[in-house]
Amino acid sequence: MAAEIAYVRRDVLPQEKPPSSDTSAFGWLRKNLFATPTDSILSLVALLAVVWYLPGALNWLFVQAVWTGADRSVCTTTVQGGIQPDGWSGACWAYVNDRFVQFMFGSYPRTELWRPLTVLAIAIALLVPFLMPKAPRKGLNAILLLIVMPAIAYILLLGGWFGLPYVETSLWGGLMVTLILSFVGIAVSLPLGILLALGRRSEMPIIKTACVFFIELIRGVPLITVLFMASVLLPLFLPPGTNFDKFLRALVGVSIFAAAYMAEVIRGGLQAIPKGQYEAADALGLNYAYKTTFIILPQAIKLVIPGIVNTFIGLFKDTSLVTIISMYDLLGIVKASFGDSGWSTPVTPLTGLIFAGFVFWIFCFGMSRYSAFVERRLDTGHKR
Repeated sequence: MAAEIAYVRRDVLPQEKPPSSDTSAFGWLRKNLFATPTDSILSLVALLAVVWYLPGALNWLFVQAVWTGADRSVCTTTVQGGIQPDGWSGACWAYVNDRFVQFMFGSYPRTELWRPLTVLAIAIALLVPFLMPKAPRKGLNAILLLIVMPAIAYILLLGGWFGLPYVETSLWGGLMVTLILSFVGIAVSLPLGILLALGRRSEMPIIKTACVFFIELIRGVPLITVLFMASVLLPLFLPPGTNFDKFLRALVGVSIFAAAYMAEVIRGGLQAIPKGQYEAADALGLNYAYKTTFIILPQAIKLVIPGIVNTFIGLFKDTSLVTIISMYDLLGIVKASFGDSGWSTPVTPLTGLIFAGFVFWIFCFGMSRYSAFVERRLDTGHKR
């Protein structure tokens, strides 16, 4: 009897049927929308809401919309060849088309628009290869994008050099202001946030206390307060005759506000690094600078990419708060245009806000998709 006991199977098991594929459309629906009774109910409710509201929204946005025209009269509803005073068309895209240049550049002189357009072309030409992982000469690309390009943009946009007419920053506005504030805020807040996070974890009491005080002070007040202090209260503490450009104050306020939040994001990544990584770096004989630059920070930043991009997206949207200091970004200048009697209709404000929201969504969605791409590319040691 004992001789018949075996721990290795001698016969082959019968072949089983292959599992149902989840790659088909039916499999995807079952897995993502109808996996449980609750999911099925919520999916059906959402589908009914889309069927109920989407046709009307598309009809208002595109079918009944007015695309061309010179004033508010084109957005009225035409009935039997006459104008119906109390009736209005769908979305008034003619208003957006008429104000498009203002929405993009504010009151920037129309004869000098080639200057911001040139800066935009240079920025795109440098940003695209910078974001491509396999593009060569990343170091040179970073220097051109973060050092050379801002200097060129400063000369071109502001003027006063090389025969270029001077353009006051009070004339800047629209999407141009939003992009400049966002670019400078992102470029400054990330390195400054890293330094603040490292300082907060420092063993030097003075540095640690200063960083903690700065971070908690900035995070404890809203951005509107920071902008108000930078624009109104800061000149009161400066020597008489000292004056800073209002736009520069906004750049400083936005940058330090984002840096305080970025510091906490980076600190979370630093705390997630296992202690063994620090000990291994010490065992190799690396000093603090080499250990932090080549061992700790690359791992910490990789872990908190979603938090970093989330801060960038929040910064991009928070630029609308500069209206508190009488500067008009895209949303601010769209809202300011509502007072134009030439385009005063019930559908004009909603059309302008939808346009501004769509522009913000494009940039924010682009940042989130690039963040997901970077996460997938760097997700080598933490896959679930």
